[in-house]
Amino acid sequence: MEGPSDEERSPLDPRSPPPTEPADETLPLEETSTATMAKQGSITFAGELIGKVFGFLIVAIITRLVSPSVYGLFILATSIILFVQAFANLGLPKAIDYFAPQYIAEGDYGRAKGVIVEVFAIMLVSSTLVAALIFFNADRIALAFDEPALSAALLLLAISVPFLAINNALLTSFGAIKRLRFRVYQRDIIRPTVRLFSTTLLLLVGFGLLGVVGGYLLGLIVAISAGAVLLYRNVPKIRAAETTLVSPGPLLSYSVPLAFAGIIYVFLGQIDYFVIGFFLTSEEVGIYRVGYALAANLMIFLSAVAPIFKPLIAEAKDDDEAVTERYRTATRWVAGLTLPLGLTIALGAPEFLSLVFTPQYTAATAAVVILCVGYFVNASCGGPDGTLLQGLGYARLVFVNTTILLATNLVVSVTLVPRIGITGAAIGTASALTITGLAALAEAYYFHGVHPFTADLGKVFLAAIPAAIAGGLVVLFVPTTILVATVLPVVVYAVYAAVLVATDAFTEDDAEIAAQLSPSLRRVVRLARSE
Repeated sequence: MEGPSDEERSPLDPRSPPPTEPADETLPLEETSTATMAKQGSITFAGELIGKVFGFLIVAIITRLVSPSVYGLFILATSIILFVQAFANLGLPKAIDYFAPQYIAEGDYGRAKGVIVEVFAIMLVSSTLVAALIFFNADRIALAFDEPALSAALLLLAISVPFLAINNALLTSFGAIKRLRFRVYQRDIIRPTVRLFSTTLLLLVGFGLLGVVGGYLLGLIVAISAGAVLLYRNVPKIRAAETTLVSPGPLLSYSVPLAFAGIIYVFLGQIDYFVIGFFLTSEEVGIYRVGYALAANLMIFLSAVAPIFKPLIAEAKDDDEAVTERYRTATRWVAGLTLPLGLTIALGAPEFLSLVFTPQYTAATAAVVILCVGYFVNASCGGPDGTLLQGLGYARLVFVNTTILLATNLVVSVTLVPRIGITGAAIGTASALTITGLAALAEAYYFHGVHPFTADLGKVFLAAIPAAIAGGLVVLFVPTTILVATVLPVVVYAVYAAVLVATDAFTEDDAEIAAQLSPSLRRVVRLARSE
């Protein structure tokens, strides 16, 4: 039976009394939004950290067992798959963590279940059709890139399209029910672990490119199987509820603009590889990918907060005061944690590239520094896919933003890559990321009067100046690569923390967040505040 449309339902009031019985699928209702963000964000951060470690191990093994050209072919193939997969999912996973939290908060588990069931069903059909198109056109795509070996990789990876759609929907479902530890299990532990061992084994046996592709597929399939079991077993109220299919109008109205925005954003993320592969060689694609992966570590803190940030904003989207409080808290913590990491990576890029991978990848040093700037601006202003705007319901605005970003990145990259190589691609991406962040800031202020700027945020930025100077001195005067890689992060973080303490940058919200992370950390924050 079809339920009422989203417009026919009464607006969700975040100040209304909670249900008398807390939902199994949500966190305890007495927790504040700050505590919820801290607890769930810390879980996701742990997963991001584990995933990053595994990710770097995988790339380090691949770059040592195959040539940059083979790795570049794999990157080209996965870039194509990720691009077409954005068409396949129709943006529907994002409807889960927008509508489902609102239905769950009202105790309407039947409609929450209906949203999840509809999304999975529609995506399975659309993604299977897209997978077939890739499979039957693999040779033509390989010919367009003048890389015959690309065809074999695409034939195998085509079957990943429906699996990637299911994977995205599962991950979003865990965010919607605020059980992010299951997201961590699936995405950051099970998938990279299986991929690491299977890829290593296949490469040692001698499968080359097919070994890299095979490890990717095995990790994805095993992770999805585990995630499906976790979701089914840990949502008893949703599982037991009678499915009430919701009107497809609100789902599509919200998700379709985000689908196009997602397509553009995925293309934005892969366009560098397409442009480099078109104008240069697969070897340079591989080198750039390694530099891109190093710089992308700056998104680890935003990625930790984003899955819980969007549902929290969606719950309070009609209360500008609550939105402002949550926005400022999230922004200050993301910016404060990202800054010292960004300084460390940018200053020590050649050392990290040489040690973690091989010396030939130091060619990506300039690209890493440029990308770090773009990632920091973006992470400090709401995220690459407009997480704040999505939570507020501005799906069409996110689409418009990403359209402009695509044009910016495409024009800059096509103009510069033939002239200055992979550095030109980095400039294109950094320009796009910067525009995304600034646009999100301006639009949130225009439509809701909310912004993240406070004196406490200013102290966070101020602390970066002496930390950057101290880190620069380490790079200039410490003699060896290993010593620089070891000493640089210690110096940058020590100076940064000391300046935060000296300027009394810690707040009561910080103490509450620290309490969710660790009692010891709470005592440290309170001690810093008292001093």
